Amino acid sequence: MGCGESLRGEWRYEEPLSRHTSWRVGGPARRLYRPADAEDLIALMRQLDPDEPLLWLGLGSNLLVDDTGFPGTVILTQGTLNALERRGETCLYAEAGVSSAKLARFAAHHDLTGIEFLAGIPGTLGGALAMNAGAWGGETWNFVRRVWTLDRQGQVRERVATDYVPGYREVQGPAGEWFLAAELELAPGDGAASLARIRALLDQRAATQPVGQPSCGSVFRNPPGDHAARLIDALGLKGARIGGAEVSDKHANFIINRGGATATDITRLINHICETVERRTGIRLVPEVRRIAGERP
Repeated sequence: MGCGESLRGEWRYEEPLSRHTSWRVGGPARRLYRPADAEDLIALMRQLDPDEPLLWLGLGSNLLVDDTGFPGTVILTQGTLNALERRGETCLYAEAGVSSAKLARFAAHHDLTGIEFLAGIPGTLGGALAMNAGAWGGETWNFVRRVWTLDRQGQVRERVATDYVPGYREVQGPAGEWFLAAELELAPGDGAASLARIRALLDQRAATQPVGQPSCGSVFRNPPGDHAARLIDALGLKGARIGGAEVSDKHANFIINRGGATATDITRLINHICETVERRTGIRLVPEVRRIAGERP
């Protein structure tokens, strides 16, 4: 790759991804780039080798990076793709690096309602779009009106919501594109009531989840008609530990880093939970956490 001098962002080399993931695990990225803004990111994409492995990283939640790291370029969006504004009476425009919590509060402060649930999701809008993040009955794609995407050639496209098929913790859409920004259609309402609901949801989250301890959020998807946490708890797996990785005593669908955990520890614990639940109930749990293989030359 020949990176021209027009780039204005920051390069880091052999950057430990444990510094950028909520589990605090993950080996080094061969290169990490923090773009100055969306235009700088577009310039980068136009200069990258088309075969360069890419990993887009926001707040690093819902992500398990191998201990050997990542053999390509990591693009860090959080804190850079951070444009956020109201458009018209009921729409918000936000770039992919805006945190879900900030987006929820911004909407409430502008008397727009519906996305209060995003306040408890520890990620960015880009991740929420990519996995149709949801909680407490709400899902991201219920509010998407249009999105802007970027491909490997640096071409930006505007797409409407019907170009995508959202499902449970997944979204199907055009291949080879990443989310740059989205426009959300919300409902007018009482902002003070929305802020009160956000506080209530955060209080509930703090009471039922291991907030403040390194985790990725929920590890497994809920199987049809049941909850992964109930199954794991019923089998006595709360507190199960491999190395520094442990099933939370507070919420059985969370694996926490008790200190010194490796991605290998976490992977082994995930596999142990899956095998135990399937052997004893016949139900195969499906991880919702995204695993990043780290084979390096």
